[in-house]
Amino acid sequence: MIIVGLVLLLIGFVAGIPILWTLGLIVFVIGLILMLLGRGGRKVGGRAHYF
Repeated sequence: MIIVGLVLLLIGFVAGIPILWTLGLIVFVIGLILMLLGRGGRKVGGRAHYF
């Protein structure tokens, strides 16, 4: 999710499409939150890893 978020951010910035920029930012932040929860030893969605 982090990589997809970064790709959307990059495409949105280069192409000048604000909705891609916004979606990329949201996906990136969600990916970071899930990564931090997983690394903190908490199960995400009943699984030890979300990927």
